[in-house]
Amino acid sequence: MAAFREYDAHDALGLAALIARKQVSAAEVLEAAIERVEAANPRLNAVVHKLYDEARRTIAAGLPAGPLAGVPYMLKDLYLLYRGAPVSNGSRLFDGFVADHDSTLTERLRAAGLVVMGKTNTPEFGLSATTEPAALGPARNPWDPTRSAGGSSGGAAAAVAAGMIPAAHATDGGGSIRIPAAHCGLFGLKPTRARNPAGPDVGEGWSGLGCGHALTRSVRDSAALLDATHGPAPGDPYWAPPPARPYREEAATEPGRLRIALTTAAPTGVPVHPECVAAAEAAARLCADLGHVVEEAAPSFDAAAMSWAMRVIIASSLRSAIDLRCRALGRELDDGDVERITALWAEEGARYTGADYVRALVVIHGIGRRFGAFFETYDLLLSPTVAQPPPPLGVLDMMSGDLEDYYAKLSALVPFTAQFNVTGCPAASLPLHWTADGLPIGVQFGARFGDEATLFRLAAQIERARPWDRRRPPA
Repeated sequence: MAAFREYDAHDALGLAALIARKQVSAAEVLEAAIERVEAANPRLNAVVHKLYDEARRTIAAGLPAGPLAGVPYMLKDLYLLYRGAPVSNGSRLFDGFVADHDSTLTERLRAAGLVVMGKTNTPEFGLSATTEPAALGPARNPWDPTRSAGGSSGGAAAAVAAGMIPAAHATDGGGSIRIPAAHCGLFGLKPTRARNPAGPDVGEGWSGLGCGHALTRSVRDSAALLDATHGPAPGDPYWAPPPARPYREEAATEPGRLRIALTTAAPTGVPVHPECVAAAEAAARLCADLGHVVEEAAPSFDAAAMSWAMRVIIASSLRSAIDLRCRALGRELDDGDVERITALWAEEGARYTGADYVRALVVIHGIGRRFGAFFETYDLLLSPTVAQPPPPLGVLDMMSGDLEDYYAKLSALVPFTAQFNVTGCPAASLPLHWTADGLPIGVQFGARFGDEATLFRLAAQIERARPWDRRRPPA
């Protein structure tokens, strides 16, 4: 079989078009992806479960006539199930666990014609803004392998940025799509709460904080993937407002004149690196040059109360997840089953009461009301995605014994993303800035609840004005 050398010159839709026109076969595209994984993964540790033979069998059995038929894809190794494949959740506690069915999102991705060829690295239980699980080793940033690829979708981001695949599944419970997008120079959109299904095993992740979608190089790939996966499944507890038309069409539509609020101050008051401030300010100038109205403004809310509420919800959810796994194993949690920060956070979760949990929900729903009012005035909120450039590996140490210190470091790195998980509003990170030493810096745009359309329109306009696809990691 002749090698397909032009593989990484195309986005996912570009590859699908070549396959549909029979200019290249799905098998050739898969082998090109495998070649790139084998070349780059020993250095980056982005892919933790290789499913090459399963991918070959999928192609040989015949692919559905979906919009992304034949495109190689990877799933984040965090709760999303793919029948017959391991699910480690970045933890030794899940050693030996193999999925016996597909998640609803997996079914929809496969129906779109995507060929699942692997699973990507994630921190234990998705708890960190970096991807450095003790069980599987760190995912390294293709722009500088001594630095973090972000988290918790760090493996997915490293794989896409390195050219292994054009797009990858990712999830976001506090910034976990947008943080690695910012660190690795990618487009990463967190959709509206319940835009994509979480079933069939659960109705929501982290009480609605979490959702799944993708990391991509192009805006149109993100739109096409969301077209393929969005919408409620039977029995879902709630769902997002349906879009007016396909997201692919939105990405091909001019946004009109938007009113954009700019803030570079972290809502929690932590310092913001000058490069991150400069990135957001440059994006604001670009938006003004494109004809949009930009002015400094930000929603008013109690950031300390938000942090407390998220901590309660995540700790309680973590405690439940560990208890369920231990019950399935028929034993208690042993030393060494989970990392120290995970164990401490789960112990904290056991101390919270049902009343604490309900109070936490009241807090996050109240912040959602404030954002709803803010977006009556503004179409978008522009800010840095993160407060610091990609940090060196080891800064966020899940094996430390100090939960308060860990939580403070986490909060200092990522103060801008969680507000969109709390409110359920969609938000995206765009790769619009690089430091002098070549590190990507992302810029975040957030929109009103249910309004991915405006994000896709503006992101595509910016992509045309300041294309980023040709800027690739040096290796």
